[in-house]
Amino acid sequence: MSSHEPGQNWPPQPGHAPGQHPAGPAYGIGHPAPPTRTPSHRGAWIGAAATLAAAVIGVVGTYLVSGNGKGTGPVAAPAPAPTTASPAADDAPTPDATPGADTTPTTDAAPAAGPGQETASAAPTGPAPGTVHWQGTLVITYVEDKDLDAAPPVMSEINSDNDFAVYPFGDHMLRPDNGAKALMWKGAKAPTYADCAGVVGTQATSNDIRIKTGLTVCGRTGEGRLVRMTVKETAGQAGDTNATFDVVVWAGEPA
Repeated sequence: MSSHEPGQNWPPQPGHAPGQHPAGPAYGIGHPAPPTRTPSHRGAWIGAAATLAAAVIGVVGTYLVSGNGKGTGPVAAPAPAPTTASPAADDAPTPDATPGADTTPTTDAAPAAGPGQETASAAPTGPAPGTVHWQGTLVITYVEDKDLDAAPPVMSEINSDNDFAVYPFGDHMLRPDNGAKALMWKGAKAPTYADCAGVVGTQATSNDIRIKTGLTVCGRTGEGRLVRMTVKETAGQAGDTNATFDVVVWAGEPA
């Protein structure tokens, strides 16, 4: 075999000197230039630069809005003004009530009475003093006391209700009982209600009174009624003793 390396002693290519690579084809007429190739990472660098610029613009804008760099963050929106609610009707303050006083308003209360006027509650409910409660002829015997507060007067089964009795102690005696009082009237005329009222309260007693025909007595019953008793007749002795009276009983207590 030949000891020559491949390619040795080979004839050179036309137009090339030995040891030189053949030149590429000459571009010219009939041979267009190949297209220019742009590196693939150029677009990525452009996109990154645009993103960085946008970030810088955002930071600068935030810096200016927050007060030339004095603030540390974005400006918060102003809070809405608080609304003042009207207090509920139940929360309205109430005036202090006087202890013990009734503050409930009434619509049908009677007007207060003026000077010299009486209210309906103060009006008297019974007959006026001086009104005749009972008038007539009454017989009182030794064994039958009479209750002159009854109309007509009768002997009450409750002994403490009886007011006057007749006793035979030598003469006929009138005795006031159970809180009743009496006195002899010394006037020439029969006493009126006002006459008896003027003396009974200061002069009448519960002592026995010796009676005879024509004598007049002013008295007061156990319940406070004024009476006028004029003796018309006396009769009997001992257990039969009795007296007949012309009696007027007035309503009401002495004035």
